[in-house]
Amino acid sequence: MQKHNFNAGPCVLPKQAIEAAIEAIRDFDNTGIGILEISHRTPGWERVMAEVEQLWRELLNIPDNYAVFFLGGGASTQFFEVPANLLKKKAAYLQTGVWAKKAAKEAKFYGEVEIVASSEDKTYSYVPKGYTIPTDADYFHITTNNTIYGTEIHEDIDSPITLVADMSSDIMSRPVDVTKYGMIYGGAQKNVGPAGVTFVIVRKDLIGSSERKLQTMVDYATHFPEEQRNHSMFNTPPVFPIFVMYQTLKWVKELGGVEAMYKRNKEKAELLYNEIDRNSMFVGTAAKEDRSLMNVCFVMAEGKEQYEAEFMEFAKSKGMVGIKGHRSVGGFRASIYNACPKESVEALVACMQEFEAAHK
Repeated sequence: MQKHNFNAGPCVLPKQAIEAAIEAIRDFDNTGIGILEISHRTPGWERVMAEVEQLWRELLNIPDNYAVFFLGGGASTQFFEVPANLLKKKAAYLQTGVWAKKAAKEAKFYGEVEIVASSEDKTYSYVPKGYTIPTDADYFHITTNNTIYGTEIHEDIDSPITLVADMSSDIMSRPVDVTKYGMIYGGAQKNVGPAGVTFVIVRKDLIGSSERKLQTMVDYATHFPEEQRNHSMFNTPPVFPIFVMYQTLKWVKELGGVEAMYKRNKEKAELLYNEIDRNSMFVGTAAKEDRSLMNVCFVMAEGKEQYEAEFMEFAKSKGMVGIKGHRSVGGFRASIYNACPKESVEALVACMQEFEAAHK
């Protein structure tokens, strides 16, 4: 039986990236040594590091005045590294979900934090509107996509102060005007690779701007010394995840880049949301104008709640993997990241239709 991977964390990857990774484990760059054993100081690896950075720059049109580097620790580590490097007196945060709330919590260790708006009052089912960004803050932090609750900020915000974005779960899924941001960061394990590497895109004038003394590994200047070529390699980088990222970005480029991904993602999301809205057994949980293109959250319709466990088992029997909703929301969540094929979404829609027909 074919499996359809809708997992929200470490998730579906392009098949060609997986095949290339398998081959590289056996033999990297015709060296006779596998990628898991190779020295990160070899010419072959230095070439990969240069090429993966160039792919990021090409796919997102990243200007030369921005640094791009790859770190360990996940986006959660950036929750404290961002304020350590950028917060002088006060930072502003938009609280749109659990991860945004955790990011704000970490920032409080370094200075004042102002929550400019929050959607916690309605279980983060919408993105706040009409708020004012304080101009006396050092930066304004947003989380562009909320994996748990299925909401997304669909356009680049015009901010009067430095804009910082956690784009862990929607990077490369839609065009982004990088110049509107002082910094973009995120974990790779949604659209650009497996867990284990974090991408950081930061305007160069912000690097080394901290007024506090920082631990070596926390200081962004450590990872992007202008006078050297070993960007991202102050210590051993997460070699294997970066290699899979490299292969994944090559796949994105081959399919037409971020614009092509955006078109594919809109088609998949529209297909699934239309079925949720049509099907008498289900209802969406996010405000329609804020629905995520990456994480589609839904529950049983009113009066149908008793069928939740039955549908979960039915979906599993049809090959659906990873559609159980987060424990704080319940219901179901289908994560349809870049590498999730349209055929999988069509299979889920057919599954929902069959379940409805059996319960009329």
